[in-house]
Amino acid sequence: MWTKLVPVTALIASVSLTGGTAYAAPTTPVGGEALGSRGLVTPEGVKEPPKTQATSYVIADVETGEVLAAKDAHGRYLPASTLKTLTALTLIPKLDKDRKIRPSANACNQEGTAVGLSVKATYKIDDLFRALMMSSGNDAAMALAETNGGVAKTMSDMNAMAKRLQAYDTVAKTPSGLDKPGQSSSAYDLALIARAGLANPAFRGYISTKTSKFPAPKGYYEISNHNKLLWRYKGMIGVKNGWTSKAQGSFVGAATRGGHTIVVSIMRHEGYFWEEVAKLLDWGFSVRGKAQPVGRLVDPLPEVQAAPRSSAAPASKVTPAAQPPLLDTAASKQTDSTKTIGSVVIGGGLLFGLIWLGFGIRRRRGRSRT
Repeated sequence: MWTKLVPVTALIASVSLTGGTAYAAPTTPVGGEALGSRGLVTPEGVKEPPKTQATSYVIADVETGEVLAAKDAHGRYLPASTLKTLTALTLIPKLDKDRKIRPSANACNQEGTAVGLSVKATYKIDDLFRALMMSSGNDAAMALAETNGGVAKTMSDMNAMAKRLQAYDTVAKTPSGLDKPGQSSSAYDLALIARAGLANPAFRGYISTKTSKFPAPKGYYEISNHNKLLWRYKGMIGVKNGWTSKAQGSFVGAATRGGHTIVVSIMRHEGYFWEEVAKLLDWGFSVRGKAQPVGRLVDPLPEVQAAPRSSAAPASKVTPAAQPPLLDTAASKQTDSTKTIGSVVIGGGLLFGLIWLGFGIRRRRGRSRT
């Protein structure tokens, strides 16, 4: 059972994606009616989760998708660098990790947190993903977006991925998560995105790496993961933290114990949240399998193709160079009877022409004689 406070129902319009793919978004809170609450939603029969200063959070079981507790799960807030989880999940399948690129000046001069890209150095895509998820490099985010065909295309790809995950609270406006009007996500969506990412071996590898050597114009330097719980929390896999002055603190992280994985996402935390997140994870492990879930992390929608515009079979297209000669086309359609008739007609025409030609010659000769 669950406790529901201040119900919130947001109507969501249908969504069309690039390439003709379209999904019909639900008109009730994704994951269950209870998750539409702005207040704390917890199962009955177990102790409540530990207190946190976060305005919004979700605690869920990654394997089953069961949401164990939530507060304002679908509240839309600025995601800060937790949006990089969507950037990575979207671009990892699209970009060859061994491809080498030289970043633009625009990428190297991005504001905020940076790994320190240089226009004088060459980087593998693999390097850029490590910089993105370990060091939260805004310069790496832009370099990846430019490699994918530009910011506009990358935003389209990221938003298409969000809709396929049913992360309808998420609107990406930047590849880095830097604040921009209209950009948003929710604790529920961050948990959805993280769950999908954990199923991707490359994504999982980037978020769990503690330290790594990173290329420089001359040699290399060491970078470290900004997720402090990788060093402090038993079984911590990783994921991503974020902060801006407008978004405040945000975090999504997952840990495994006893063969089970719990994910915790928080948004709008005013201060130091690491210990609070650790306690929320502890609570999740303690009640997993013992309490009735208050909701569910939904599975991604299947990739569907656009329906044909009409039921009529489309006409085949033939380029002018490939079109057969007109006579060949007509001949290919002739039957034996039509061929016989055609021969008679052609033969008669030739005979008539010869007779007319002979008559003309005789008249000319007669005229020349007089």
